[in-house]
Amino acid sequence: MRMETLREDTISSSTREPTGPLQSTKSLAPGPISYTSKCSIPCRAGERKKVVKGVPCCWHCERCEGYHYQASEFTCELCPYEMRPDVNRTGCVPIPIIKLEWHSPWAVVPVFISMLGIIATSFVIVTFVRHNDTPIVRASGREMSYVLLTGIFLCYAITFLMIATPDVGVCSFRRIFLGLGMCFSYAALLTKTNRIHRIFEQGKKSVTAPRFISPASQLVITFSLISVQLLGVFLWFAVDPPHTVVDYGEQRTQDPMLARGVLKCDISDLSLICSLGYSILLMVTCTVYAIKTRGVPETFNEAKPIGFTMYTTCIIWLAFIPIFFGTSQSAER
Repeated sequence: MRMETLREDTISSSTREPTGPLQSTKSLAPGPISYTSKCSIPCRAGERKKVVKGVPCCWHCERCEGYHYQASEFTCELCPYEMRPDVNRTGCVPIPIIKLEWHSPWAVVPVFISMLGIIATSFVIVTFVRHNDTPIVRASGREMSYVLLTGIFLCYAITFLMIATPDVGVCSFRRIFLGLGMCFSYAALLTKTNRIHRIFEQGKKSVTAPRFISPASQLVITFSLISVQLLGVFLWFAVDPPHTVVDYGEQRTQDPMLARGVLKCDISDLSLICSLGYSILLMVTCTVYAIKTRGVPETFNEAKPIGFTMYTTCIIWLAFIPIFFGTSQSAER
């Protein structure tokens, strides 16, 4: 009579999928028949054991998902906010930090446009300087023209500060020049339109020229308006000194492997609105004066071009504000 031997192995303490009752497999090798019984198999790296209720020697294997890693044999824990799980999910590693690079299309296009603008503005400035005493330059209000050209130059130059690697120095200059260029431009235009408006309003009442219409007075008025912007920036420095911050929220994707931290200057949307708000106020005021002076004689050919400039500027700002603040999750903003 043929005798069969039965051999039981010790039950393992891991399972990928619980099988409930013990499973047995029959060996196909010739000779005595042997059986192997298993409840679970070992879990892989990055998986925790979830013990089956009522069967302490059996478990499910559950993978640590998202930003969790395997902290122990039976638990998964969340990585710190600035870290992500490693490839095996057995620990945490720092999230890579990125910034806007000079070779990025988001930087190349603005830099190219800014260079063209700087070259064109510089050409106009040099032309004005070379013909400083000619009648056409003097008639254009050369003092205000120089202030206006300076503002335009600063608006183009700020592009390089916005792309440069953020540090305390770069963040400080960003705060200073962010709204300064526009403030120069709008202050000069506002002074020009206000002067024209006062001249014609005074002409309706008497033949006496209004006060503060000389070039020196115009410069004093313009730089008084600009000083308000600078005063606001220096108060900003005192209340909140410039510094950098790494934003891990903008590019915190569902897949931890794609997560990135964005290095940037700590300028909130509210601070940005306050910095640009004064320039917007100057722009709106200048537009009001441009509307008031739209009916001046053709000989004052400054009024209508300034009015057209302000109308288009208002349209650009109305488009810019919702687009800019609507892309709050964009690292390239």
